[in-house]
Amino acid sequence: MAQRLNYSTHFPEAYNKLLELDTLAGNSGLDNFLVHLVRLRASQINGCLFCIDIHTKQAIRDGEKPLRLHHLPGWQESSLFSAKEKAALLWTEALTRLSPERTKDEIYQSVKSHFSDTELTKLTMLIALINALNCFGVGFRAEPGSVDKVLGLDKVIL
Repeated sequence: MAQRLNYSTHFPEAYNKLLELDTLAGNSGLDNFLVHLVRLRASQINGCLFCIDIHTKQAIRDGEKPLRLHHLPGWQESSLFSAKEKAALLWTEALTRLSPERTKDEIYQSVKSHFSDTELTKLTMLIALINALNCFGVGFRAEPGSVDKVLGLDKVIL
């Protein structure tokens, strides 16, 4: 499918701020592999192939094991993820498929047991921002691979 609109050129001031916030959240001190997993899992749920492409390549570039990426859709049953990563993925799914049912106190407490208040705030910001970016990728059918060169992902061997 062809990209519908080059959205970054029609309100660049806001879009660039969104990217700045996403970069800030990604560099907030959360574990780098956890950041990749969260961004990738939210993008999978939202069906954003543009972001799935980017975050898969970034994770591999940064040393993530491909088998863990293959296990990501079944993270709950996989032994390849730590308890903290599973908590982050639970929170990612709860906030990406947002509803009061998915954010009940027992889910929150389960996630909270693995993160400090600051870490949980940073994780929530990361999830909110990838979901916002997914809206652009899905809504405007952003072309997977179209920013590889700009992001230095054109040399990633898959």
